[in-house]
Amino acid sequence: MRGRVLIIAGSDSGGGAGIQADIKSVTCLGGYAATAITALTAQNTRGVFGIHPIPTDFIRQQIALVLSDIGADSIKTGMLASAAIIEAVADELEAQAPSVPLVVDPVMVAKGGATLLQDEAIASLRSRLLPRAALLTPNLPEAGVLTGRTIVDLEGMERAGSELLAMGARAVLVKGGHMDGEIVTDLLVWSGGSARFSGPRIATTSTHGTGCTLASAIATGLAQGLSVPDAAHMAHTYVQAAMAAAPGLGGGHGPLGHAAAARALK
Repeated sequence: MRGRVLIIAGSDSGGGAGIQADIKSVTCLGGYAATAITALTAQNTRGVFGIHPIPTDFIRQQIALVLSDIGADSIKTGMLASAAIIEAVADELEAQAPSVPLVVDPVMVAKGGATLLQDEAIASLRSRLLPRAALLTPNLPEAGVLTGRTIVDLEGMERAGSELLAMGARAVLVKGGHMDGEIVTDLLVWSGGSARFSGPRIATTSTHGTGCTLASAIATGLAQGLSVPDAAHMAHTYVQAAMAAAPGLGGGHGPLGHAAAARALK
């Protein structure tokens, strides 16, 4: 079976982001989702109110058991929280799945503003996971932290993408949702070229889990045999549809409409 995706990320008790959004995305797009949970969070649409990291030995065990039995056609990482967790995940992937394409979503801050990656973990992310990534999917603040730049326009996105390629990532999708304007553009760069994915900004507060959903959708496309540009295009379309189909839950940043979006795409 093609389409097996191992997701290594944190749990969102509100169901809008993290492992929950990942599983919904992979399943709705026809893949098979397995997981290794790195942290438990107590959160809803209004914010993150508690974080409980999982011991690194147990994270390693989850990864090893899934890969040794079920296997994976792609792997996606999300919230990793600490340097110790990043080192454990990188060690396990190098040992168990050195050739499986890896999508790295460098989750640093939650939609409500909570910090999800410790400062000392950023160096580990750069040195251990970024060079392993078939695709890195930073938003503008994350790309800025990783490159040491402030990014305010498309030219800045292009420079950041090129720098992140030079750090070892085989492809980089710089997400432009934080930039002002009526049109939102994501920029994909790889050694052979670049592509832009643009669409009208959707006026909604239902944006919780957009990054998780996008990265997991791309990982699903890669697991099903799509190229990185084709998987990114499919995922961009899926996220736009999921935002438009949001159920309107909660009083803060609400979740997306994953299943409705998949039906609309079909």
